[in-house]
Amino acid sequence: MLQFPKPDVEQFFQTYIIRHFGLSRDEKRLLFSSNLNGAFNLWAMDLDGEGSYPYPLTYNGQQCQFIKADPLEMHILTSFDRDGDENYQLYALPWNGGEPLPLFDDVSPEDKHYFVHLSEDGTRLYYNTSKDNPSCLNTRRFHLDTGHDELLLEGKDVTTELSAVSPDESSLVYTQSYANTYYVSYLLKDGQSTCLTPDPEQVHMSGDAIYLDQERLVFVTDYDAEYAYVAEYNIQEEQFRPLVQLEREAVSRIKYDKGSGMLYILTDKGVEDRLYSYQLRTGRLAAIALPGDIVDQIVAARSGALYVLARGAAKPHNIYRYQDEAWTMLTKNVITGLTDHELSSPETVTYSSFDGMQIEALLYRAKEENKNGRTIFWPHGGPQAAERKQFRAMFQYLLARGYHIFCPNFRGSTGYGSSFVKLVEQDWGEGPRKDCLAGMEWLFEQGISDREKLFVMGGSYGGYMTLLLAGRNPEYFRAAVDIVGVSNLLTFYNSVPEHWKPMMERWIGNPERDRERFIKDSPITYLDQMTNPLLIIQGANDPRVVKEESDQIVEALREKGRDVEYLVFEDEGHGIAKKDNEKIAYARIADFLDRHSIS
Repeated sequence: MLQFPKPDVEQFFQTYIIRHFGLSRDEKRLLFSSNLNGAFNLWAMDLDGEGSYPYPLTYNGQQCQFIKADPLEMHILTSFDRDGDENYQLYALPWNGGEPLPLFDDVSPEDKHYFVHLSEDGTRLYYNTSKDNPSCLNTRRFHLDTGHDELLLEGKDVTTELSAVSPDESSLVYTQSYANTYYVSYLLKDGQSTCLTPDPEQVHMSGDAIYLDQERLVFVTDYDAEYAYVAEYNIQEEQFRPLVQLEREAVSRIKYDKGSGMLYILTDKGVEDRLYSYQLRTGRLAAIALPGDIVDQIVAARSGALYVLARGAAKPHNIYRYQDEAWTMLTKNVITGLTDHELSSPETVTYSSFDGMQIEALLYRAKEENKNGRTIFWPHGGPQAAERKQFRAMFQYLLARGYHIFCPNFRGSTGYGSSFVKLVEQDWGEGPRKDCLAGMEWLFEQGISDREKLFVMGGSYGGYMTLLLAGRNPEYFRAAVDIVGVSNLLTFYNSVPEHWKPMMERWIGNPERDRERFIKDSPITYLDQMTNPLLIIQGANDPRVVKEESDQIVEALREKGRDVEYLVFEDEGHGIAKKDNEKIAYARIADFLDRHSIS
């Protein structure tokens, strides 16, 4: 019998990522952004025949932020950044693809444009922009037929973004953001602004507004509640009322099918998503089984069909269509040469933290025939996010090499109520870190790992937590891998994108008033204790955690003669998007872990 070798790094990265998708008005054409050919480009598939095959629309190798098909099929609207710098700018593509055409000539490389709405006839584009107002943003309307560009709304003192436009374009909804957990939506009609919720001074969230018609809005809010729900606002009567609330599930997104009067509701239930339909005329709520654990995008089409971009812990990104109460997979993104048996799905576990708080976590176990007795502790990014049942090729590769992976949703994570997610605000380094230490102790108590066989690895805020643990609690683990992590809260505070800056005080604190805490919670404070081997990975174009955050700690550690490896990708931003770079980075991580392991 032929004996094939174990899958190598190449095999685990032969999947691709789909980031955004769009549809032609007649739903005969699917448009999506993917790294199918190694770097992100736009692709299309024809859905009106059998054996559909994806074909490229661009070759620029850049990520986009949205895809919108012109209703007359004359062009495609989209946006691109430059090698991960996240300065997205607006472009039009010929209907069959080609060289992207910039919509504006008078922009600088630092300007950012965020698409919001395209009029029904496809001639008026509404967008938010950092141009002339980098801290608070402006809302503008661009006339594609004449080239006229007009200012509609100017952000003042706080980040202000358009979120919805009425069917006749006579009113709009905009959102003012003070923090990830405090943003408030307003109706602007006839020059007058009205808050959609009863009290804008009360800390809460309200957004994702949709016009049902000229007189009614629905939106997502957690006003006076622990879990976000769907609310309705009557424009004529200026009346707010809760519409749909679910037990211990936070509504994350809503979509509306005008033809059927159906509202689709996506909720966040800890480590996975759930989907419901709500018939507005009858009030009937029904659950819809999802084709994956996590939904990244949802579109309610004119035909009544529902399209989603979904994935699972052992399922890569795919686009599905829901019609006649059944799902059809439109893309076929699979891991070449690997069976379900060779992939690992996580267990959901809970443990008690230092103060008795219950923390939910995902535990991936390596297959019995592969396990090497070592465990990777993975603090997630955000921090106001969560580790969920989402496909990570890197995880599956490391699991196949024998590593268990443990992913705690420490305080500050989303999906566990409004109070829980606020616990990380102005406390980046104490409560969440102690939750992580309690998770490590749980691993030791359960016999899953020990201090000599535990590694810590994370990205973004997870990279920050990795560095902080490496400095404050190095005795818990053997080595650490930081990916685009913050090393110094004092320098990070002033280096973030301009439109983040109005929210930074509520998120992290004030660097003058809270200087002592900033120093205490900064990994760079603990260089003397940072004695474990360390691998740091950074994208040179990262706008969120700039390269200087990694440079300064690498330089300081090397001056002390510490074992630190530094891998920089010149064509990446906040994370690794290009397939060739992924393979290099994750093979380097595996090699680093293996070299610093004890058998």
